[in-house]
Amino acid sequence: MSDHSTSLYAAREPIFPRRVSGAFRRLKWQIMAITLGIYYVTPWLRWDRGPALPDQAVLVDLAHRRFYFFWIEIWPHEFYFVAGLLIMAGLGLFLFTAALGRVWCGYACPQTVWTDLFLGVERWVEGDRNARLRLHKAPWTARKWRLRLTKWAIWLAISLATGGAWVFYFADAPTLLSDLLTFRAPPVAWTSIAILTATTFVFGGFMREQVCIYMCPWPRIQGAMMDDGTLTVAYREWRGEPRARGLKRHGADMAMTRAAGPQIGGRSPLVPMQFRDMKGVIRSEPSAQDQGAGDCIDCNACVNVCPMGIDIREGQQLACITCALCIDACDEVMEKVGRPRGLIDYLALSDAPRERAGGAPQSLWRHVLRPRNLIYFGLWSAIGIVLLVALFMRPMLELTVSPVRNPTFVTLSDGSIRNAYDVRVRNRLGAVQDVALSLDGSQDLMLEVEGEQAGAVSVQADTQRLIRVYVTAPADAVEARIDRSQISLVVADRATGETASVETTFNGDAS
Repeated sequence: MSDHSTSLYAAREPIFPRRVSGAFRRLKWQIMAITLGIYYVTPWLRWDRGPALPDQAVLVDLAHRRFYFFWIEIWPHEFYFVAGLLIMAGLGLFLFTAALGRVWCGYACPQTVWTDLFLGVERWVEGDRNARLRLHKAPWTARKWRLRLTKWAIWLAISLATGGAWVFYFADAPTLLSDLLTFRAPPVAWTSIAILTATTFVFGGFMREQVCIYMCPWPRIQGAMMDDGTLTVAYREWRGEPRARGLKRHGADMAMTRAAGPQIGGRSPLVPMQFRDMKGVIRSEPSAQDQGAGDCIDCNACVNVCPMGIDIREGQQLACITCALCIDACDEVMEKVGRPRGLIDYLALSDAPRERAGGAPQSLWRHVLRPRNLIYFGLWSAIGIVLLVALFMRPMLELTVSPVRNPTFVTLSDGSIRNAYDVRVRNRLGAVQDVALSLDGSQDLMLEVEGEQAGAVSVQADTQRLIRVYVTAPADAVEARIDRSQISLVVADRATGETASVETTFNGDAS
């Protein structure tokens, strides 16, 4: 038996991504600014709904069981709207993953956005990659403590703002802020802020890639969503291998010309490179391609900028979030050594045989507009259209009826039979509604509203009212109401004439 034991846990190796510039890095900054702006600013937007309703544009009012989104108001019994939005979100993830890989993870996922923000703070305080590496390995001196405490303090401030912004979605933001500053806020607000602050601080600062690799289920689900036609970040190994490590590269002093004539593999063949030596004499040497090497010079720029610490040249990996920063880094190097951009790029595996043979890849739209993606988009659109139609066709006046079951009916002294019903009338308008309750097509029955005259009821704005209603069958009509029969209760707005009706059961004496 071996004395050596294998550990199932590998300690985290800190990753210090290098700063990079390029189209995808700019896109990530822009998406970060938009998403963080929406998150932090939205609770402070106002929307006038009338004197009896909250004026916060987006509000999850748990106390009154309402969800407000600008002009839309969702009641508890309309949770199917929320379910529909969740289904649309899931289908949207499937669509984007099938078309472009893990673009959600790379650009818009909250973990990615806050990690990028924390990394920006880290670079600003401690310096770029090499400086942070040296600081990580250095002993704990006064300077290291000062830099780390400064970084952690800024992280904590961002985390506190994140947790604070979240609770503003569940109460009037100005009022809650005043209560927080004067320490009059309820315990649930403090608890929520503390939990969200701690998780943001830890996940964004110390568990960056672990959250994506070990805690998030999406990397495992994405395998079923992607196929060889999906555009994702990948390395053109047929162009980059074998790597030209060790060959001379002369940076800006290197001049390279292209031979006239036919294109090879989408680019012109290279003639021998010329460079200026230290004495200023122009010399020539065989190009890397002439020596049988690929375009990759093994500079590890793609590895150094990766926030997940992976090498994209090793193929598709679970840890890759397709943030495309390796594309920016590689393109920058290719320009310096006089080679075409795109050694690392968004590409589909189905294009590999064509590119190996020197052909051009299929167009972007050929990959995006595939039957699978169109089906996802069709389902997504259909659900969205159904939700919109249901939203705009909602009645402003609604009625629900629940027969009282104990007892199911009462026989009065004159021989008549009476049933009782609990009726809820919902008024969605921002003003008081005066409504009238009646029976539809039941000439032999009489309706009475408890505490009201002539079936008239007043319902306050944006509320529902519970009413006890009695329906009576006179003695001379009892024989026609033996056992059970269907009746219809109707509520009508006296001002607008809008009506709502519900069918229910009248219970008679079957003995």
